[in-house]
Amino acid sequence: MEIAFAASVYPTNVKRVIYEIRPHSSKLVTNKRRSFHNKFLCSVAVAPDRNRVSEVELENKKHNLLLAVQDTQRGLAATADQRSIIEEALVSVEGYNMGAPLDMAVLDGTWRLQYTSAPDVVVLLEAAARLPFFQVGQIFQKFECRDQLRGGVIRNVVRWSIPNLLEEQEGATLVVSAKFDVVSVRNIYLQFEEIKVQDINISEQLQALIAPALLPRSFLSLQEKIEDYNEVNLDQVTPL
Repeated sequence: MEIAFAASVYPTNVKRVIYEIRPHSSKLVTNKRRSFHNKFLCSVAVAPDRNRVSEVELENKKHNLLLAVQDTQRGLAATADQRSIIEEALVSVEGYNMGAPLDMAVLDGTWRLQYTSAPDVVVLLEAAARLPFFQVGQIFQKFECRDQLRGGVIRNVVRWSIPNLLEEQEGATLVVSAKFDVVSVRNIYLQFEEIKVQDINISEQLQALIAPALLPRSFLSLQEKIEDYNEVNLDQVTPL
């Protein structure tokens, strides 16, 4: 079973709400009050706010999931026991409001990868861990579907680099784009569109190495003339 878990970085229209976690009882809260006038024992049952309790329970489950994926290097270093715990925590989160339609407004935005068990992503992380000349930075998944009902565009964004040639971690960006259609509350259908490399940023060392070769020849000639002129002026100076 392949699992990819991401946390929202730039949600477009949904606020992050942090709740103070407190224990809640699923039982009715009973407040007893004695009536001295009638000498009867009266009890008042107050039902807790189920929506509020459900939201707090969901935040607890999300918190447990985030704790479970810590120290796994986005899934690269996860043990079999850790993967089992993470899968259970993920299923627990998915069980909240199960069966509800996919909310495109909430899905729309940029999500950062926190954990995955997908082989095609893990192999990138493994390559970066083994090869000294290859780095993998942040990995994102961007959904563009705010005003759509049944689909939109999804972009997988991988920031990578080659040490000493490109800037650290974010020397270049690989973008894989696809259209998606909602098939069910748990599945989407992808149609590949394009793959491209963009935002290439070479390192300062490489800039210093190749800059002379890329400068216009007229600029180099002008520099040589200025140096020659300075040398002539120095030769013509009469010592006191």
